[in-house]
Amino acid sequence: SLTVLQALEDGLKRADADPSVKAVMICGENGKFSAGADIRGFSSPKKHGIALGPIISLIERSEKPVVAAIEGVALGGGLEVALGCHYRIAHVKARMGLPEVTIGLLPGAEGTQRLPRLIGVPAALDIITTGRHVPATEALKLGLVDEVVEENTVEAAIRLANKV
Repeated sequence: SLTVLQALEDGLKRADADPSVKAVMICGENGKFSAGADIRGFSSPKKHGIALGPIISLIERSEKPVVAAIEGVALGGGLEVALGCHYRIAHVKARMGLPEVTIGLLPGAEGTQRLPRLIGVPAALDIITTGRHVPATEALKLGLVDEVVEENTVEAAIRLANKV
């Protein structure tokens, strides 16, 4: 939603400007990272110039480490946000993917560029063209996530952020 996009942008800019902030952790609420965009918004005109791609680029350019704590699902734009992060930790029950293709769309926030850079072209093409949901353990083997945990994902992400 526009509210989430604005909160991400504002939070990242505040964190980057605050010398007391050493790292940033991005998580969702209620056991879910992000199921991506609300498709009802696809036909709406852009408001206030807020778009997901530039916000993900802002995450990627941050001089402070940004860690994604993935619980539940990271799909579509949610996975693209995680791909912009410097590190990704996933709960063992998490699933990730770019399912837009199942409704005739391609990922629109540079996921088609970031995913192949991270896991290689063959694996990325499989995920991008099938829209399948990748379980956390497979995501770890592919290099999509840095760590899989059975414990509290947010606490694990904070530990990783403190290490790096």
